This record gives sequence, structure tokens and C-alpha cells, in this order.
Amino acid sequence: MDRRRFVALTAGAAAIAALPWRVDARGLLATPPQAVGPFYPRERPAEADNDLVSVRGSAGTAKGEVTELTGIVTGADGRPVAGARVEIWQCNAFGRYHHPGDNSSAPLDPGFQGYGETVTDAAGAYRFRTIKPVPYPGRAPHIHVRVTARGFATISTQMYVAGEPQNDRDFLLQAVRDPEARARLIVPFVKAANSAALAAKFDVVLAAA
Repeated sequence: MDRRRFVALTAGAAAIAALPWRVDARGLLATPPQAVGPFYPRERPAEADNDLVSVRGSAGTAKGEVTELTGIVTGADGRPVAGARVEIWQCNAFGRYHHPGDNSSAPLDPGFQGYGETVTDAAGAYRFRTIKPVPYPGRAPHIHVRVTARGFATISTQMYVAGEPQNDRDFLLQAVRDPEARARLIVPFVKAANSAALAAKFDVVLAAA
């Protein structure tokens, strides 16, 4: 990561960390926002479904540990938000983003989509098939998440892997000073039942627009 990008991200993290986390009468804490980062797609990819480990025209599947990522999107009142657009993006198993701005020497993975999107169902649930995130230079393993829903503030955030030692050194994660808020961004990755894949669950609580 070059110095200018590091400085810009650090400044953004400090500004985000200063934002108040909204709590309603039920005590639900809104999911802390995080920097969008430089690798959000410049335009919608041709293939952008919720299965990131299978790409049309590719002979194989993505390298890495396949993970079933699920979650529930709710408002601060605890009610599920149906029809919310959920986007995720992350680097591949070699530590490179499928993005023209990533000039890393790490290889691309033709079997990994890199970005996906879906819409929550009537229960506010979403599902992705992706890989367990790996470290990126200067960052702990993470997956970017962006949620857009009518009547709510759009949120861009990042989810992290529970137990990763890099979490304690990640400047964006540690910029979330409230321990309870920071803990909401850290997710266990466990063996999925009746599957060779891992499973992770990341719930998102939206603040009102």
C-alpha cells in the first residue's frame, strides 16, 4: 500500500471513528461504518451474482476456503429490512483485488469473481458463496460490505475474521474505539454443517436516513 493511500485511509478512518453510533430504545447498535476503500468497482461487473467462487467460462472454482456468508439486515428497531441491496467485495486467495487499480504482483484468480451482490428476502436475509478472506498488505483479512435500502442511510463497512492476530494491528478496525461496536465487525468462521465449506454470519443494523 503506498503512503498516499495509507494517509487517505487513515484520515477517513479517524473521521468515521468520530461518528456517533445510533442506539434506539431497544438498545440496538447500528453497524459501524468503515471506509469504502479504493477497490469498490468503478462500474458494475458483467457477472455480479451472489456466488463469487464460480465464474462463467472458468474451468475451475476459486482458490481459497469456500465460505457460506449469510446475515440478516434490520433497522434499529429490530425489524427485518426486505429488498435491501447487499454488495460484497474482497481480494482473492493470493491477496489481489479483481480491480484495475490493484497493481499488486500477486496473481489474479480467473475462478474468483471478486465482487457480488444480492437482495434481502422478506425476512431480511441474504446469502453469498465466497472465500474466507486473507491478509492484504497492511490490512487484516476482511470483506467489504455495502448495504443500500430505501428509508435508511447507506452503509459501507468491513467484516473481519475472529481470532486473526492481524486484527489488533489493523488501523481501520482499531479506529472503531468503542469495543462493543468493534466486536460487531468481527465474525467467527466455522465448519458448516453438512458441507465442506466454512460458514460465517454477519448481521447488519441500519440507521435511519
